Amino acid sequence: MSQLPPLAVGVPLLVAALLAVVHPLLTRTVSDLVATVTALATAVMCLLMLVHVGSGLEIYWFGGWHPRGNLAIGIDFAVDPLGAGLASLVSVLMVLALVFSTRHLEVEQPYYHVLMLIFMAGMVGFSLSGDLFNMFVMFEVLSVAAVALVAYKIHERAALEGGLNFAVINTIGAFLFLLGIALIYSRTGALNLAQIGHFLHHSGNDRVVVIAFTLIVAAVLIKAAAVPFHFWLADAYAVALTPVCLLLAGAMSEIGIFGLARVYFAAFQPALGGSAPVLRAIFVGVGLLTALWGAVMAYVQDHLKRLLAFVTISFVGIFLCGVGLLSADGVSGTAVDVLADGFNKALLFACAGIIQHRLARLSQERLHGCGRHLRLTGPLFLAGGLLISSLPPFGPFLGKSMIEDAAIKAGYGFVPALIMLASGICGAAVIRAWARIFRGWGRAHEHAEDTSDEETEAEANEAQDRTPAVMLAPAVLLLIGTVAVGVWFGFADLAAKGGQRFVDFAQYHAGVYGAHVPQAGGSSDAPKFYDYLYCGGATLIALGLAALSLWGARLSRRWNDLTESASALLLPVRRLHSGRIGDYTAAVALGTGVLAALMILTLN
Repeated sequence: MSQLPPLAVGVPLLVAALLAVVHPLLTRTVSDLVATVTALATAVMCLLMLVHVGSGLEIYWFGGWHPRGNLAIGIDFAVDPLGAGLASLVSVLMVLALVFSTRHLEVEQPYYHVLMLIFMAGMVGFSLSGDLFNMFVMFEVLSVAAVALVAYKIHERAALEGGLNFAVINTIGAFLFLLGIALIYSRTGALNLAQIGHFLHHSGNDRVVVIAFTLIVAAVLIKAAAVPFHFWLADAYAVALTPVCLLLAGAMSEIGIFGLARVYFAAFQPALGGSAPVLRAIFVGVGLLTALWGAVMAYVQDHLKRLLAFVTISFVGIFLCGVGLLSADGVSGTAVDVLADGFNKALLFACAGIIQHRLARLSQERLHGCGRHLRLTGPLFLAGGLLISSLPPFGPFLGKSMIEDAAIKAGYGFVPALIMLASGICGAAVIRAWARIFRGWGRAHEHAEDTSDEETEAEANEAQDRTPAVMLAPAVLLLIGTVAVGVWFGFADLAAKGGQRFVDFAQYHAGVYGAHVPQAGGSSDAPKFYDYLYCGGATLIALGLAALSLWGARLSRRWNDLTESASALLLPVRRLHSGRIGDYTAAVALGTGVLAALMILTLN
């Protein structure tokens, strides 16, 4: 078991290198098989690590360079329940993504398979790393692979623009991360998270620490795509290959949220813990803004992948609210929600991929009623829309109910209502898309807020007359996974123990420096009656808003006036998503400046 952490990263990297060397000797089928088996082996290793660590903590030191006293010279992987759980989610989604693309997605060997394996290795390594600079390295490994995968259809202008936006904005994030690392190293002389935390525990807080923390937070929020760092995401997701979207939506943004939590609790909590109320207000505020912004923008989209991209942004905001509460309960709820909604967003992108494969387009207007014959894809898409709206008692409901309970305990009683609103609007956008595409409901040529041309066409040579089993099977498995997270309440108990371990700096420090770390205790409370009211309310909002959008004009002329007024109010917000790199870079600079000002002025 002790060799599993490095193998989970090393094996996919080694296989990627071998594929790059021997690809002239391999057929496409062999390359698919090798990549899928490698991803499956990585998933098994990550799941074994998760089972082995339980609610404890295991440390792997590369090269056997163990700490001497309080000095950590070597690089470590710190395997805890949440890190191993996120690595497992990443690798399972990779298996399903590779199965989804088998044979029917036209790619060039060996580049697609090599990039996918490197992408997975980077995300797994980031999830397990206990060293700040190693986190940066893995951050860059996964970013470079992701940029290449987003711009994979390089001959298409939209793919090139989406990949370029992705590359530029995430490169800025990398510079911010590196500057933050340089500052904290200059202050502490350490890169190991536990050693940084130990130094700050004894030296306290100052402006250098605050600025370093701010730069690192801005970097991971760019990766997570929180407002106002989010503009690159919709452009990238709209043009990426569907299997890549499964990973981007299901795991990549979550990596950024995990990075924020890991850096704070393992390194900066001793110095900044006294200012937790201020940090809590900042993170929850940014999270709620992101959740509502993403939901509203999802509701006004016509292009299906852009719609799902903004749903992803909205849910990043909800995850940020959970982690931003800076409590074990909030982290536990976020862990459950990341798992459930990761599966569910991947399910919706898989359905979008099937639609694209069968009908060669993704515009709701152009697809109106065209999906009636997709008898299996339609119910899967509808199920995903209902689950997005937190339909009880399934996985997304369980995760959001835990976050809402944590918010109430922290004195943020207004948070559940706003999460309900964001989830309801996201659900309405997805359910309305289902009604238009698969049922032909609503007017066939009604005005759409997003009237841009199709950004992507069929991912095969042309529209196909059948849906391959390798596309449907991953979608069905993703739906089963989403449902299972809520049906088996044991997930909540495991997350509760993992959350207790994750936020405990003293236990983390002790484990890194060689002390035995016992299994964490505790269990999660069952959802309260008001959890059912909030999440059930979100589902009712989704159904009601979708129905009004489809038939409101028939019921009342005032609905048209209302929608026109809303469109006019949203016009400035929509114009901010211009697709121009300069605009997006300015938003990143503004967001970083505002975040820095807030933290410098408020943190003592």
